[in-house]
Amino acid sequence: MRIAIFSDTFSPEINGVATSTSNLHTILNRMGHFCITVTTNPYSKETIFENNVIRVPGIELKRLYNYRMASFFNSKAAKILNSFKIDVVHIQTEAGVGIFGKIYAKMKRIPYVYTYHTMYEDYTYYATKGKVEPLAKKIVRNYSKWQAEAASELISPSDKTKEALREYGVDRYINVVPTGIDFSRFEKKNIDFDELKRVKKELGIDKTFNLIYVGRIAKEKGIDVLLRGYQKFLEKEASSNVLTKFVIVGGGPALLELEELSRHLKISDQVVFVGKVPPDKVGFYYHLGDVFASASVTETQGLTFMEAMAASKLLMARYDENLVGVIKDKETGLFFKDENDFVKKFVTVLQMDEKVREGMVAKAYELSQKYSLETFGRNVIRVYERAVRNYW
Repeated sequence: MRIAIFSDTFSPEINGVATSTSNLHTILNRMGHFCITVTTNPYSKETIFENNVIRVPGIELKRLYNYRMASFFNSKAAKILNSFKIDVVHIQTEAGVGIFGKIYAKMKRIPYVYTYHTMYEDYTYYATKGKVEPLAKKIVRNYSKWQAEAASELISPSDKTKEALREYGVDRYINVVPTGIDFSRFEKKNIDFDELKRVKKELGIDKTFNLIYVGRIAKEKGIDVLLRGYQKFLEKEASSNVLTKFVIVGGGPALLELEELSRHLKISDQVVFVGKVPPDKVGFYYHLGDVFASASVTETQGLTFMEAMAASKLLMARYDENLVGVIKDKETGLFFKDENDFVKKFVTVLQMDEKVREGMVAKAYELSQKYSLETFGRNVIRVYERAVRNYW
């Protein structure tokens, strides 16, 4: 098939939609299909085309994770697409480039598939600052419903997102297709352990049992819950002979606020903020830790958990129904309810027999295989074929 994906965010940006889009682009071309991706250009104000990616200029939105807003149509990009006789359009985002995708599909009279990646009602506070929040959420719900019902075929990355769409009033068929992961970037066998040893020593975490978070540093990720839980752990287990550190990898709008929180909690000596790392090194940084932890309950697919499983890390996650299919409690990881429960579960991990811990990690790695790129590609192609078959 000949597919055009439209997304406002793409590699080298680091976020769930960029990762999902980049992985899909990679596997579809690897499977022998022709896939071209239209996205924003973080490098220049020109429209460029290379390696099956069309990058169009846009305005940087510094208050919104530095995302870029492109215009609703780009004639140069459309001309490039025209030369490839596209069969189906796949829209991954709702703003400038996403709108461009809908316009292009309508112009060429071809179907478009839409993936509802983001639970936007969880992010309205960025726009409202807490004011008129109920109204903002209602607008977002209605807009999401309209987006979902307008597409030829609809994809949800998880059952949680599917149920949310049902609550919004969407009653059409929803294809649940979890995002696939390129496991090779995270697996132990591909990690330079000499470099890992050097980086650990440089960060002062080479002789400690390390809790780690990797991802965007933002309010909705609940990292403050982890910090408060870790502070309570340190307070309660002060006499423990197990030395620990909490390593936080990533950048984002809440970084300075969380650094200040760690100072306020008087745990800054035990917390290491690594900061933003290159996209191609993310897999390496998971291996700084022994246990991966996250308190986010806004995930639509739990990509970081899948990556951590591929990196053979034990998982600790704040309970969220969306993660039930990703994490099996006490088999592939541990759920915690709140800060106090976090303490109990972390103590459980530290006291766990080494063979038990290794068994849980092995099961988690085995479970992660169902999120392979190949499975992802095959499932999405089936949706494309249905869209083309049923298109009038």
